[in-house]
Amino acid sequence: MRLRLSAIMMTTGILLAGCDNKPAVNLGGIGGTPNPYNYMKASGQCQVTGPTAAGKDTKTASMQVRSDDGYCAIETRASAGHPYASFGVSPAPEHGKAFIYNYNDHTYVTYTPNTAYSGEDKFRVVLITGEKQPREYMDVTANVTAPAVR
Repeated sequence: MRLRLSAIMMTTGILLAGCDNKPAVNLGGIGGTPNPYNYMKASGQCQVTGPTAAGKDTKTASMQVRSDDGYCAIETRASAGHPYASFGVSPAPEHGKAFIYNYNDHTYVTYTPNTAYSGEDKFRVVLITGEKQPREYMDVTANVTAPAVR
């Protein structure tokens, strides 16, 4: 009886050891730091141009993105090479969502278009480098295509 129980437990242990338990967040990240937003779905189409300088405190960026419930991201930094201390969106996109976050010394501006939307969407990101510092702006134009229906 003991031998049979030991054999069953050993077999169960071997089978369970083969399970692949992957965390929901990428624990490898850049430089070993986990990206807390790695769970977000990227769009099947995301082509970004910019950001490029468009004036004293203004940058412009554009993206080609598919409205497939995925996001497209723009990576930026303050002129000193650090992420922005704070940020906001005004005006917000009319046909999607903008989400901004800092990760690994960069500021990421993500845009997710509304499902099945096709057309142009625009929004402005307000970027704050620090206390008593002038604000910077990034004007983003998203050209959105709807996924093909089969």
